[in-house]
Amino acid sequence: MGGEGEVVAGLRGIALRGLAAMYRPEAGLFPLRVRREGAKIVAEGESLRYTAIAVIGLAGEAPETVSTVLAGGKLSDVCARLAGRIAERSDPGNGWMALGDVSAVFWACCAAGYPDRKPVMERLVRLRPEDGNWPTVEVAWALAALCNDANSTEGMRERLARRLVSSQNGRTGVFPHRIDGGSGLRSHVACFADMVYPIYALSLHHALSGDPPSLAAAERCAGRICGEQGAAGQWWWHYDRRTGEVVERYPVYAVHQDAMAPMALFALEEAGGTDYGSNISRGLAWLAESPELGGGSLVDRQADVVWRKVARRGPGKLTRYLQAAASRIHPSFRLPWVDALFPPVSIDYEDRPYHLGWFLHAFPRERAERMEAK
Repeated sequence: MGGEGEVVAGLRGIALRGLAAMYRPEAGLFPLRVRREGAKIVAEGESLRYTAIAVIGLAGEAPETVSTVLAGGKLSDVCARLAGRIAERSDPGNGWMALGDVSAVFWACCAAGYPDRKPVMERLVRLRPEDGNWPTVEVAWALAALCNDANSTEGMRERLARRLVSSQNGRTGVFPHRIDGGSGLRSHVACFADMVYPIYALSLHHALSGDPPSLAAAERCAGRICGEQGAAGQWWWHYDRRTGEVVERYPVYAVHQDAMAPMALFALEEAGGTDYGSNISRGLAWLAESPELGGGSLVDRQADVVWRKVARRGPGKLTRYLQAAASRIHPSFRLPWVDALFPPVSIDYEDRPYHLGWFLHAFPRERAERMEAK
């Protein structure tokens, strides 16, 4: 697929064309996903948060590019629709889903410069992300969103940063899956998303406030995931919070390789942290040429899509639960036979708008052009 700059340029083209194909002008939203159905690629559902993430990615693009993706529309129109949907919703009994939606929508409104975003921020504040048993990912989204608005509550940013920092295992660098932990078979397991979003949000917070604990926590976690990165550049999926070691490697997701890891590690470097450019490059190299696929790739240039992941061949999430159970008994226990019995050779033939949005956020036009010029 060529050098790194060429890979990124190709992926940017796919991301912009992919979002244009996914966008539903009649609803003014992006779908939950597209998937392969025979010779066709079909869209399913709709998603507020995935639409918001697509807006975050598109906010860095030229107006004419945005207009092409949105079938002649504007980001402000999409933001108005998202903000309206948030306003229509009553507080749900199980509010953690609302925190993710509201945080993503407020972040999108900030990124797009939408002027009437104050009601969305007020809704976020009322959800009190600084309290309660929230998922780590969504607390990190709330912090990142607030870091994108100069008029947001500084005290809340500080409280959210403190909450994330205090939840981290300072010895291993791993954040929990849920801020207040939990019990059960998999309570010691954190996923890759639980790592990268706090790295990103705490890096933004440090850049704004100069807060040393935020940068230190982001550095610890980045050092952990980069230290555990696969030999071919894979960003592994599940980690043991107690030891920092990988519990289960698969699936390997395309969005981790070309979007989530780069956006977090670039933010850390820009905040004054370590330069992990070599790890970003290795992650992109895996996406271009995967040993699990015999040198093939999830990037399907003929279909103009990046497929979602390489997974183990086998029943659902069985191996994740088996490895979680083994490591629960003792941190050193693993089931080595899963590689032979359930080899990682299956492609998940779907893609989601948030993947393309995060990719554009990680590799905006200016960064991509610098990489191509090298």
